Amino acid sequence: MYGIRQERRNGVAPYRNGGYDFVDVGLQTVRDRVDRARDDILRFFREIVAIPSMEGEIGVVGERVAGEMRSLGFDEVRFDKMGNILGRIGDGARTMVYDSHIDTVGIGSADSWDWDPFEGKIEDGVLYARGACDEKGSTPGMVYGLSIARELGMLNGWTMWYFGNMEEWCDGIAPNTFVEIDPGVRPDYVVIGEPTNMKVYRGHKGRLEMEMVAKGRSAHAASNHLGDNALYKLLPIIASIRDLEPQLGDHEFLGHGKITVTDLRVQTASINAVPDEAKIFIDRRMTLGETREEVMAQIEDIIPNEHRSDVSLNSLFYDEPSYTGFVFPVEKYFPAWMIESDHILCRAAQATRELCGFVPVPTGKWDFSTNGIYWAGKANIPSIGFGPGEEETAHTVNDSVVLDDVVRATEFYALLPNGIGGL
Repeated sequence: MYGIRQERRNGVAPYRNGGYDFVDVGLQTVRDRVDRARDDILRFFREIVAIPSMEGEIGVVGERVAGEMRSLGFDEVRFDKMGNILGRIGDGARTMVYDSHIDTVGIGSADSWDWDPFEGKIEDGVLYARGACDEKGSTPGMVYGLSIARELGMLNGWTMWYFGNMEEWCDGIAPNTFVEIDPGVRPDYVVIGEPTNMKVYRGHKGRLEMEMVAKGRSAHAASNHLGDNALYKLLPIIASIRDLEPQLGDHEFLGHGKITVTDLRVQTASINAVPDEAKIFIDRRMTLGETREEVMAQIEDIIPNEHRSDVSLNSLFYDEPSYTGFVFPVEKYFPAWMIESDHILCRAAQATRELCGFVPVPTGKWDFSTNGIYWAGKANIPSIGFGPGEEETAHTVNDSVVLDDVVRATEFYALLPNGIGGL
């Protein structure tokens, strides 16, 4: 039995099912309420997209989100120590977080855009703008969905959080602070608003970011025989990494592991000198079943014996201060994660999606990484993803979202908590 019926009802009635409160309210009641808020939802969306929030600078856009939540009567609205924006409705025994990162990547070369990346353009019902897909498109639906759900009495027994955070430069660091520092809350469930094209996602690969450093000896290029070229020591390693991928782990749902050399830097006295240090950066996408220790050992094994004393492999750490000055050092290890399709959160999400009128489709997964690496990967908190937008447009000049989907997502976010109570 699902807690929200498709036929229209007069009023709402509380029920108990499996110890959970839910209410029997018609889908059309929710849909009518969302339709009445459509102009406000899209106005709010356009305004937050128009506020630049690159390099983790989310203070201004966070204030705009805070203003909307206050106007909708959220019980608590504030910034945390890191500078993420929090909004709470209710104080029930069960807790769910709606996670939406409101920072974006940069715009790159301004010449690559045929329209203002923040004002954007609307074409055939699609908004093209920086952050439209990744990931400001989920915030309006989450904020208004929670407000509407509370208005219709569908949040009995719940504490619901909207969590607008910074994610682009270090996945998972914001939810890490949410659970361990401020507000110090461990939710029962999390919904991640990264783009899923209005499908339910339940996992993705993890990754480990590493650097490999080779040491050499400097000399004038005219007397290069007196030097020891650090760069040359990395060349066979780079080739081995290129050829390593077929040997990596595989998983029937998350897929095959991946590895990429993403950057190379040298330290040299001049362009006429033998470099005495060379460094490569490695992005290793990990599937389920692969461990951090195995991944590092696999790469260390390809260092030639003759260079082992001169070449080292290190995992990277993120220790940059946020815009508030808050520092939370964390290793750049992001575990793969997945929840089973028969988990109550996943079943409720699929049922809610179908109730909203979407054609039934199997659950999916992201190709890229999200805050799920902490929520589910490290903290083992059941998490799913649902949001408007197609991830293929993220970080491109075609960053975009269907405006109707931004509005329709509001129905899903409003209905989901009650749906969990109905299973």
